[in-house]
This record gives sequence, C-alpha cells and structure tokens, in this order.
Amino acid sequence: TVAAVAAVAVVAAAASVVVASVVQVFGVDGVNFSVHVENQTRVRDAMSRRHHRVYQLYSRTSGKHVQVLGRRISARGEDGDKYAQLVVEADTFGSQVRIRGKETNFYLCMNRRGKLVGKKASNKSEDCVFVEKVLENHYTALMSARYAGWYVGFTKRGRPRRGPHTLPNQQDVHFMKRFPPGEYPETTPFRFTTVNKRSKRVRAPGTR
Repeated sequence: TVAAVAAVAVVAAAASVVVASVVQVFGVDGVNFSVHVENQTRVRDAMSRRHHRVYQLYSRTSGKHVQVLGRRISARGEDGDKYAQLVVEADTFGSQVRIRGKETNFYLCMNRRGKLVGKKASNKSEDCVFVEKVLENHYTALMSARYAGWYVGFTKRGRPRRGPHTLPNQQDVHFMKRFPPGEYPETTPFRFTTVNKRSKRVRAPGTR
C-alpha cells in the first residue's frame, strides 16, 4: 500500500542519517579508539574490589629479589626473605599497580630525579604508581606511570638504577614474578559428576 511504502521510505531516510553521522565521526573527527582505551585504563576503578597479590620480583641482572627496606630499595633478597615479599595493589581496569613491602609497609616509588625510594603507606603520591608490561621474553617490566619511559631497574650488585638511564630492552629492568615459599595462586578445584547408570526415560502419559 501507499502507507507502507511511505513508512519504508521514512525508515530508509533515518538509516541514511545514522550512517552519515557515523561516517562523520570516523572520517572527520578521526576517533582513535586505542587512545580511548588507554585513557580508560588509567581511570581508577571505584566499583570493583581492589586486588591485592603477594609475590617476589626476581631481578634478571642481580639474580636476587627486590627488597623494600623502608626508604631504601635493593635487589639483593634471597628467596623467601621477609623484605622481598611484596604486596601488589591494583585498582584500575588496566595494568597500573602500587607495590608495597609486606614487612615494612613502605611503597616502592620513583621520584622526579628517577631514583627508587621507599615511601610510607600513607603517601598517595603518583610517584608510587607503575605500569606492568609483559615483554616478549616473558619477563615483566615496571614503568613509572608519572614519568613515562622510566623503568624500575637494578645493577648486577642489586643497586637501583635511575629511571632516565633505563630502557625496556635492558636486562636491568627485567623481572620475574615468583610466589614466596609456601604460597600458591588461588585456584578453584574443578568439579565434575560421573554418571554410573543410565537414566530411565520418562514417557508422557498417554503415549506408547
């Protein structure tokens, strides 16, 4: 009918307007969704419960573990050393973390000169926020969220390197996560049901 044809024409016109607006957004405004996602990962997640994990950071160069000794930071800890047990806090949708010494309650931080220092737990400075990056060689690197391009790194003697002197491809900034002795990741056991007998088929009344 004429009314039906008119209705179809109206719908088609509306659809063309929507398509045109979408094209305008992508073509003219140049929306970059990768940038949008990156920005969203920096936003604090106030809805979900903050995640706390406890593990050690094994330094590839020193062959020891990162220690938070109050205000002093080193990478000379043995496996299981109480100062090498780190509490990693994550409260974003991305990979931003804050690392706190379980024994001293001091945070691992990087100041504006690129020096690694420990700060009290009451300190909420952005200097204590790092971005976890999993590298192609499966090691983990920690880049300062405040000073992009500066990484947590140590020498062969376990001494901290300054952020401006680090690069992601240097072994000095490569770490491996290890659980402290006796601690294991939380896992949920898989449960399944074994059927021993075939269930009898129940027929509806009145059927053969």
